[in-house]
Amino acid sequence: MVRALVVLVVLTLAVPMTASAQTPSAPAPAPAQAPPPQAPPAPAAVPAIETGSMVQLEYTLSDDAGKVLDSNKGQQPLRYTQGDRQLIAGLEDQLIGLHAGQEKKVVLKPDEAFGPVDPSAQTEVPKDALPPESLVVGAHLMARNAAGEERPIVVKEIKDKTVVVDLNHPLAGKTLVFEIKVLGIEPPSKGGDSKATESKPTEPKAAEPKAGDSKPTN
Repeated sequence: MVRALVVLVVLTLAVPMTASAQTPSAPAPAPAQAPPPQAPPAPAAVPAIETGSMVQLEYTLSDDAGKVLDSNKGQQPLRYTQGDRQLIAGLEDQLIGLHAGQEKKVVLKPDEAFGPVDPSAQTEVPKDALPPESLVVGAHLMARNAAGEERPIVVKEIKDKTVVVDLNHPLAGKTLVFEIKVLGIEPPSKGGDSKATESKPTEPKAAEPKAGDSKPTN
């Protein structure tokens, strides 16, 4: 009777051990995979001044002694098309490659700007060829030749019936210092149907002579 109880106990203990060995354990859950990193968006190309660009500038023009000759600070920006030679060639060439927001100081010697003073570049015109308000020594005018081309002139001397005018540009013989800030750039238009029409920042504003055959010529 005792032997039977021992066998029974052994059998009772053996059953759960056998069942546990036959029942597989549940597999561990696979770790969640992180999404692949996304590449940052490529930055947009920043336009630089190149041939055909529509450019807006802020400028201050001084001579080499520091005297301010012209400026558009606080006014409308100067607009021009790069490559159309609406600016002095020496200045325009120095602006290639600049980006909006950049500033640059450009120094132009006389031969890079309006050339040296030519003492022989003078002529006389009848008084009635000029507006009465311009009959003052030192007055700046814009003369137009037979081809319709304009050039600035300066009244040098007033005689009884004629006026001596200097055909040199008012800035001839001067070293020019430009302080330039690029305000905006539009890339070249593929259609090429829009162009800036602003004049040079260095052209003096003045009255224009009356029509007549005796106007100063180039």
